[in-house]
Amino acid sequence: MHQTLRSPPTLYRWLLATAFVITAAIYWPGLYGSFLFDDYPNIVDNHGVQPNNASLASLAGAALSSPSSEFKRPLASLSFAANYLATGLNPYWMKLTNLVFHLINGLLVFLLTRILLRSTPTQMAAVADAGNLRDSGEPRHIGIVAALVAAGWMLLPINLTAVLYVVQRMESMANLFVLAGLIGYIAGRRRMFKSAAISAQHCNGERTELRLSASVRGFILCVISITVPAAVGLLAKETAVMLPLYALLIEWMLFDFKTPAGVRDRPIIGLFVLVVLLPAVLGVAWLLPGTLNPGTWAARDFTLGTRLLSETRIVTDYIRWTLLPTPGALSFYHDDFHISTGLLTPWTTLASSITLAALVGLMLWLRSRRPLAALGVALFLGCQLLTGTILPLELIYEHRNYFASFGLLLAIVPLLAVPRTSAFALPRYTLLAGLILCWAVLTALTAYAWGNPLRLSEDLAIRAPQSPRAQYELGRTYIIYSHYDPASPFTQLAYAPLERSATLPNSSILPEQALIFMNARMHLPLKDAWWDSLIAKLKAHKSGVQDESSLAALTQCIHDGECDLPKQRMMDAYLAALSHPAPSARLLAMYGDYAWNVLEDHELGRRMTQAAVQASPNEPAYRISLIRMLAAQGRKAEANLALEQLDSLNFGGRLDSSLSELHARISGPAAKSGSSSFK
Repeated sequence: MHQTLRSPPTLYRWLLATAFVITAAIYWPGLYGSFLFDDYPNIVDNHGVQPNNASLASLAGAALSSPSSEFKRPLASLSFAANYLATGLNPYWMKLTNLVFHLINGLLVFLLTRILLRSTPTQMAAVADAGNLRDSGEPRHIGIVAALVAAGWMLLPINLTAVLYVVQRMESMANLFVLAGLIGYIAGRRRMFKSAAISAQHCNGERTELRLSASVRGFILCVISITVPAAVGLLAKETAVMLPLYALLIEWMLFDFKTPAGVRDRPIIGLFVLVVLLPAVLGVAWLLPGTLNPGTWAARDFTLGTRLLSETRIVTDYIRWTLLPTPGALSFYHDDFHISTGLLTPWTTLASSITLAALVGLMLWLRSRRPLAALGVALFLGCQLLTGTILPLELIYEHRNYFASFGLLLAIVPLLAVPRTSAFALPRYTLLAGLILCWAVLTALTAYAWGNPLRLSEDLAIRAPQSPRAQYELGRTYIIYSHYDPASPFTQLAYAPLERSATLPNSSILPEQALIFMNARMHLPLKDAWWDSLIAKLKAHKSGVQDESSLAALTQCIHDGECDLPKQRMMDAYLAALSHPAPSARLLAMYGDYAWNVLEDHELGRRMTQAAVQASPNEPAYRISLIRMLAAQGRKAEANLALEQLDSLNFGGRLDSSLSELHARISGPAAKSGSSSFK
């Protein structure tokens, strides 16, 4: 790595600037697209992130409005609210904000790669050398390699959803803090090495004391860099919790938990015991009872065992999708994945398990020979530990590799971007150039498709013909373009993909709901087969988020007076969904709303809403609905008690307006039971 390319000292700056320009140009057509999939519950249909003003109460409500996680991800939600306050519910500006975050992260990837290249054992030996105490510069080649890693990472097709899929700003924001924290940690360790080396050569008291003070400051920087950014990043998404683990892997591969003198660095070891080992033990102890409970997996079509088997194939696929992607692989929707039920069913489960074991062995073998390559493999595998193991999450998402893909590039790019005097330099350059070109072309084609909702839906349906979600999304897009006009050509186009989606394995009730919704809006006949299929699916499996959203959409359509749906069919659907143990608070509240406002069974509506409050006591919306029902029934004492409980959730004044309205309801004349309608 000490050899240099014959190139101007600023070549890497031009490479990096060119990468920024190309990345922005490639993504620009995709900014004109629409919202997609989870954008709707998190942003479009989430009125909490659509505040009327920037008051403390409004911002507090926005920060705690995310339905994605129990931790609410307030920082990401606040960023959506800021976009809304500035430009309204316009996906262009939200996607542009995502692109800015991606470019900032690209710069951080460059800085992180450069400081990693400067911190290999060979480079650190030079730092500790008496003749290099000033660390006067770095080989030009380091900047070029770092720029190429950053360029490749920004252009990787697998990272596209973290940019053009608005809701995944959560991922890019969290990783902004992860990348910055790792840069700070390595800078702190380098400072510790430098000060320790100089102290060893200058034994006079004052200078030694100054160097020891510098070493302490370096250690403090290490502590701050892996705690504060992790804590702040958690406010965007839980993946930021992996920052200390990544720092541990860097320490293991590059610094070996030692001082320049070769002895164990006890403060560093103690730091990782506190920030990695103990939290990991406590986290597993907290999660394990839930993951071992069969009820946790009731809404999934896999168990803990089949999930772990399947993830061996998925993680192996992530490697291929990152380095050698194809349009069919990066299909966004992956609900057509066939779950592994044994090591040989399918046989690729065993092959993938062997591949991952070999990868771990390769990492250990490379540690003393090619530490950066070993570190890259370690970071990739480490990144999968959170989302690819015991948590009952969906099996596959491309954006989960936003940081992991950096690990793979760190492993291969320095092996290809070698000095000109290295063996087989030209073939390596050719391979690297070919990879980056392929990544750029596929990202450009995909971004172009993302720039138009119809073009995207048709593209994804072609990429994943067996995906129920992809076929449903195509049919839903046709419905949108039809404007609910029976004479529109898009109306007829919608039926085929929706009916196909309904029959595919692992399909939710989304396609049946869309067919019922479309025909009801256009006052066309509703097929009994659609209702039968919808109810049968709800009976067969515990409702997931998509199923609940489907029922909510039908209920809302009735509220809006746009759908005249048979009450008995809707009741059958709700009862089928509620027939499974421990129904969600959202489902209970939805049925309570339907019973109160549509069936006009106010006693049933109140009981269901009360059950929703008990199931999710920290969700204000359910308590607000319950208080309105109690007030409408003249049950003022119960309403006042519920109001006091709601007041305890009024963080930052976010519920001030609701509390005022509820006080007025309770103190006003009692409404006649059965005459109140609200949402």
